[in-house]
Amino acid sequence: MMILEIPFDYFTYMEGILMFTIEITDINDNNDQWIGSGTESVLDGAQKNGVNIPYACKGGGCGLCKIRVEEGEFERGRSSMAVLPNNERDLNYTLACKTYPKSNMKIQLDL
Repeated sequence: MMILEIPFDYFTYMEGILMFTIEITDINDNNDQWIGSGTESVLDGAQKNGVNIPYACKGGGCGLCKIRVEEGEFERGRSSMAVLPNNERDLNYTLACKTYPKSNMKIQLDL
């Protein structure tokens, strides 16, 4: 996979949609990044750009796509409290399938 070097503070408009830089790091310190928008989930953006985030349901119920947002703002859609309890939400854990960027983001994939 070819990794693009995109400055973290980069954002632009594409076809009238505000685009953001999404950077993800896994537990082995492997990094990927892509340009995404607030109109698609982090999981959908990752899949479009060849970035592997484990998932099963895409509906917020299984918890397999759990990530932690280290930097950036996002909107969190509805998800099960059983797989994402309030104490984890308070620590910026979220589900990639229900997370929509509102700024540039740095994400940790905890597997």
